[in-house]
This record gives sequence, C-alpha cells and structure tokens, in this order.
Amino acid sequence: MKKTRLVSLMLAAAMAGSLTGCGGGGAADGGSTEATTQAQAGGASTEATTAAETVEAAEGQTVLKWSIWDKDLTIYYKPLIEEFEKQNPDLKIEMVDLGSSDYQTVLGTQLTGSGSDFDIVTIKDVPGYTTLVNKGVLEPLDDYIAKDSVDLGAFKGITDQIVANGKLYELPFRSDFWVLYYNKDVFDAAGVEYPSNDMTFDQYNELARSLTVDTPGQEVYGAHYHTWRSAVQLFGILDGKNTILDGTYDFLKPYYEMILSQQEDGVCQDYATLKTSNLHYSGAFSQGNVAMMNMGTWFISTLIDKVKSGEYTDCANWGIAKYPHAEGVEPGSTLATITALAIPTSAPHKEEAWKFVKFVCGEEGAKIVADTGSIPALMTDDIAEAISAIDGFPQDASCKEALQTANLYLEMPVSDKSSEIETVLNEAHDNIMTGNSSIDEGIAYMNEQVGGILGQ
Repeated sequence: MKKTRLVSLMLAAAMAGSLTGCGGGGAADGGSTEATTQAQAGGASTEATTAAETVEAAEGQTVLKWSIWDKDLTIYYKPLIEEFEKQNPDLKIEMVDLGSSDYQTVLGTQLTGSGSDFDIVTIKDVPGYTTLVNKGVLEPLDDYIAKDSVDLGAFKGITDQIVANGKLYELPFRSDFWVLYYNKDVFDAAGVEYPSNDMTFDQYNELARSLTVDTPGQEVYGAHYHTWRSAVQLFGILDGKNTILDGTYDFLKPYYEMILSQQEDGVCQDYATLKTSNLHYSGAFSQGNVAMMNMGTWFISTLIDKVKSGEYTDCANWGIAKYPHAEGVEPGSTLATITALAIPTSAPHKEEAWKFVKFVCGEEGAKIVADTGSIPALMTDDIAEAISAIDGFPQDASCKEALQTANLYLEMPVSDKSSEIETVLNEAHDNIMTGNSSIDEGIAYMNEQVGGILGQ
C-alpha cells in the first residue's frame, strides 16, 4: 500500500516537473531557475481560484491559515496536517489555495494588502522569496531557530544561500536536486561499467567518449545536455568557490570547452539542432541511444510512470549516479531547487505558526513528504530508503546511494538583480553553444554585462 501511494504522488509531481524543469531557463526554457517549477510542489498547474478549506475549531483551539496551491493535486498536504494536529490538538490548520499559475503574485498582493491574516505561507521560488523580503512582509526566523536550536547544517548549505539582509526568512521543506541518469542497456552493450558515485569531470568525459558510436543509423550519444544553460554552466559552481552572481565568469571556461568538444566530436547532440527541433530531454533519453544525461530528481517519477505504462521501452533499464565533480570536490555536491515555508509579519499567531514551520521543515515532516514520493529538503538514510523503495526505482545499492547528497547549491542565490543577470547569462549561453560567439567572447560579455548590473 505504501509503495502504491509513493508511486501515485511521484507520478503526479513529476509530470509537471518534467515539463518545467529547472535552471537557467529551466522553468520555461527561458525563465528563472526556481520560478514555476511545479515539481517542487507536487502538482500541475490549474486555473484554480482562491479557495479555502474551512475548518471548524473546537473550544480552546487556534486556527492557523496556510497559503498553498494545488490543494487537490498535492498529496502531502493532508498527511502533514493530520500528523501535526495529532501532536498539537490545540491547533487546526486551514489551507487557502491561491492557485498555481500566479501564486507568488497573488500571495504578494494579499500580504501587502490590509486584510491578510495568513499565519504560514508557502514560498514557491527564490525570486518570489526575494520580492516578499524586499516588501518587508516576512518575519525573520533567526530568533525562533536559535531558541529551538534548529540544526541548519541538516540543509546542507541551502539555508546559507537564502539569507537576505543578514537574516533568514524561510525554511525549505521540499527540494529536487540534479543527478546523472544513465541507460544500463547502453553500458551493457558496450561492456562498460556503470557510472560511479565518485566520478570527476575528466572521468565523466572519458566515459562519455568511450560509449559514443557514430555509425550512421546506429548512433549512440555518450552524454546529453538539455538546452537550459544550467545543464552546462552549473557544473562550475559545485566547488562552492563561485556563484552565478559573481559578475566574473572565467570559471565557466573549462566546462564550455569540455561540452563544445563533445558536441564537435558527436559525443552529444548538437545544441542548435536541439533548440530548432524543441526536443525535450525526456524524449531524447527515451530513444534509448543516450548513455548519460544530467537532470533533476523530478525526472525519476516520469521514468517510473512511462516505463510502467509501456511508453518507454528503450530506456526501461535505467539508473542514477551522483553528479560528476571537479578534482578535490566532495562527491554528492550538486544543484538544488527548493520550496519553503515562511511566517508573514502580519501573522496573528506567530509562535504557533513557528511550531508548524519547524514540524514540516524538520525530520518528521521530511519523512511524511518522502512517504508520498516527493523529495524533502532533509535527506536522512531513512528518508532515502523510503524513496528508493518505490516500485520501479532501481534497486541496486549504487542507485540508492545516489540519493545521498553532500553539498547543495542553488543556481541563483538570493539577489534583487537575479532577473537581469539571468537574461544576460541565457543570451551568452545560447551564443556560445550555437557558435555565434567564442567561449572567450561569451564570457567577456557576461563579465561586462553582469558586472555593470552589479555596479562592479
């Protein structure tokens, strides 16, 4: 029964996530990384109008209003609430569904209005978070965190990247992170060992080349990169020394050199062709001639669903490995997207709201989220085991181990300049990958334009 529930939600969550994706154009092949990533919330877009699940409070109970989206499509809301109310019988949670399409806009409007009485709000993406912080409508959580000795280290660096004005205004409870998908049949046919969970970029490059077949009509691509810039640029931030906000981007050069060389040698498909054909990464992998592909964990449930339905037959024997890393970088360092909870400054019941935030974002909440098939922000051994127990997930120990991360890096940390920077980086990436500019020219353009935006 548990496995059935797991599969059900993962399928619902990832069908949206596989279409929206993440990173550098990830959300809609041109938008912000975290913006509109439905996989983070476990539901597809709807045109739902604002609706509340009215609850009746017994005598002595306090009702907490929680802003969410896709109430009927997101399975983890109900079990989270049920367990929290069981542990806190004096509190009741009332969900208010603001709809998914314009959630952050609607939320911002309500929080800056005169009648908002939300106690807890869900933050959908980093740009939306930045906007709310700048409007001064979110309560700093630092004192609550210190009072209850919350271990922020459990979030593996994510919370450090969402500090704004020296304060933390949200805690993540959902996260998807990037892994390396591979087709076991391609490896078996070539007599090559599967990717390890401790693979440097040099080893990854050699492996991809060893699997490439250029015989016309029998082509095998050792690697595949979707057209999001994150699929290339974000290799460069995994050492923790640079961010995509730095304003200087020389650190990206080795990764562009590696992937353009692969493209020239037929190791991966041509970027311009992918753009013109609008070939989705799921379609590329499903053809069965891609050995390895970097992509987010939201794709796991899509694979499980499509393989079970018989739609995907040429990649049915798949696996995952930890992201490749630079020399000296800890294995399991990877990219992440988050969904978080916050408390408005206008919240009527802040102390009680903190109880809920701490529960949902803590280990108990993480276990509940995992039991519904979604990826929580906290990933313990028990939680990883729950996810890997899903019917259809590869059962070899290496694939299970791939769910354990070491350091998580957001593509775009908190910045009020993120949209402007995103536009520049997307343009430069497109020009480099299509040959309209050299790597050096593209990096020089990024340095000049983003440096100007940052006033450097």
